[in-house]
Amino acid sequence: MAKADEFGAPVEIEAAGRIVPITNPNKPMFPSVGPKKAQRTKLDLARYYVSVGDAIMRTLVGRPVLLERYPNGVRGKSFFQKRIPDSAPEWLHTTTVETINGTPSRALVIADLAHVLWASNQGVLGLHVWPYRASEPDEADEMRIDLDPTPGVPFDQVREAAALVRDYLAELGMLGFAKTTGSKGIHIYVRVEPGWDSFAIRGAVIALARELSERQPNLITDKWWKEERGERVFIDYNQNAPHKNMFGAWGVRPRVGAQVSTPFRWDELNTINPEACTIDTVPHRLAAHGDPWELMDEAPCSIAPLVERFAADLADGIPDAPWPPVYPKMPNEAPRVQPSRAKHD
Repeated sequence: MAKADEFGAPVEIEAAGRIVPITNPNKPMFPSVGPKKAQRTKLDLARYYVSVGDAIMRTLVGRPVLLERYPNGVRGKSFFQKRIPDSAPEWLHTTTVETINGTPSRALVIADLAHVLWASNQGVLGLHVWPYRASEPDEADEMRIDLDPTPGVPFDQVREAAALVRDYLAELGMLGFAKTTGSKGIHIYVRVEPGWDSFAIRGAVIALARELSERQPNLITDKWWKEERGERVFIDYNQNAPHKNMFGAWGVRPRVGAQVSTPFRWDELNTINPEACTIDTVPHRLAAHGDPWELMDEAPCSIAPLVERFAADLADGIPDAPWPPVYPKMPNEAPRVQPSRAKHD
């Protein structure tokens, strides 16, 4: 076990009118960043978040987050901290959220940048963000389209799928905002006008996935079961299920190279390199080109066309798409059984 000062005396950082201490600032968090494969420390992580402070706060402010902690860096053990302990600072904002099975827990609400720095000091590599503001828990305001490539699918196919999603959203009068996942996929967000919940938004993404898989069946799939996906890009509609959270924009991934889930402009789609978007490079991108998501809150969209298509499918006898196994059986859902097993039975 490391001694208290083995990785240096605490460094204080001022943010949002508070002084946040970064303890063990020289503790290695990422061992292989950039062309020179240099290590980056806990203090480097905190300074990164300061450098993207305005941008990350536009995506996080007022939202509950789930903390993915790596106290000893990306090569150490990790865990999800679902509850903020009573020993946490009194100034932290928290709220009660429910897990999928209905268990309540005390979650951190990102009220300002000091909250992000407090989390990074806990070794948090990944803020998994709820799709609503803590002040309006019954209204989801983000539709999240997760383009998840199956093994063997190159990133160029993910780019192609993203362009199709962008264009289809435009047909419906919606504006999508893209980011790398920090790994192999792309996330596209749509700011949703008030009045919708997670059930409606999930249905909307199912409708979108069905339409695009019909248009481009060799590229895109809406099949939940992995054995049915083939080498295609899966649109993971269940990322919008109630109580689901998703890795946030500008967050540093728990990867040895410190890759960042990076927002990008649509004219960068064919050139963006997720592997090169790191804790070192992203601050320079942001300073040079600005925040591609800056105007998202000014572009709320109606998801009514997609919700209506999902409802029409149900009326035509097409069942709801499968839910994840941790959810209870849902109304209108087809039998939740793996296709190959159903055939065998």
